[in-house]
Amino acid sequence: MTDISHSFTLKAIRLPGIGLWKQANWIVRIATLVGLALVVLSVAAPLVAPFDPNDQSLISRLRPPLGFDRYKDGFFLGTDELGRDILSRCTFGLRLTFALALAGACISLLIGGTLGLVAGLAGGHLDDLIMGLVDAQIAIPMTLIALLTLSVFGSSIDIMILVLGIYGWEQFARIIRAEVKKLRQMPFVEAAQAAGAPPLRIAFVHVLPNVVSPIVVQFTLNFSNIVIWESTLSFLGLGVQPPTATLGSMVGTGRDYLPTAPWIVLAPALTILLLTFAVQILGDWLRDHADVRLRSR
Repeated sequence: MTDISHSFTLKAIRLPGIGLWKQANWIVRIATLVGLALVVLSVAAPLVAPFDPNDQSLISRLRPPLGFDRYKDGFFLGTDELGRDILSRCTFGLRLTFALALAGACISLLIGGTLGLVAGLAGGHLDDLIMGLVDAQIAIPMTLIALLTLSVFGSSIDIMILVLGIYGWEQFARIIRAEVKKLRQMPFVEAAQAAGAPPLRIAFVHVLPNVVSPIVVQFTLNFSNIVIWESTLSFLGLGVQPPTATLGSMVGTGRDYLPTAPWIVLAPALTILLLTFAVQILGDWLRDHADVRLRSR
């Protein structure tokens, strides 16, 4: 009996993940493997990077990657204009870019999701007030907000997280509000209200599970957009300041050497492309499996 129970428990734990993997097409599987590789690479950056990302060696500056003339042993992806190892800087840059994008997307979800849920459930003047804030956020270019914030408070990592966190929260608010307003007319929500269920129970038990799908999709879109937005700010010199490496700052500093040393730009740009590709594909796939309405068909 013990063996049977143990076997049943293992099957109950393992089979869902195996089933999802078997249902996924080859593009999703590639995106999953790419995403896992990037996550592992970012987490294990201190162990994987062959050199300190900030170590300079002017004698070794602008060395090409492995397989080209003037390649220097150990610098597999070449070196930049200051002789720093591109592979090490990409690894640590990926780590910081990933952390900034994840923190920013979570803050955006928290702000926009909370306001959208409150607006959709409350209605009335509170709904009008929240949507007025959303319209104001849309009307003001995010570039101006970022420039003002970074010029006043500086370009520290904490300030960058704050700037990235207020990017895209209005999209969460609008989408979740629209979904909640639609769900309020559904029979199961009306039945819960008629049965005397408190507002918090209605929100977290009956409404939120049915808005997981648009939240997942918007989160992945926002994550990818924040990666590009952080790269843009760093490219313009407004992001995390040197010598700390992010993928965007590496592209920004390497653009002047693009004709003679393209590997300085290609390595971080390809990393950005792979990261956004994996997140977008996985987000779309998770949307299909998280939507309770699709599963019920």
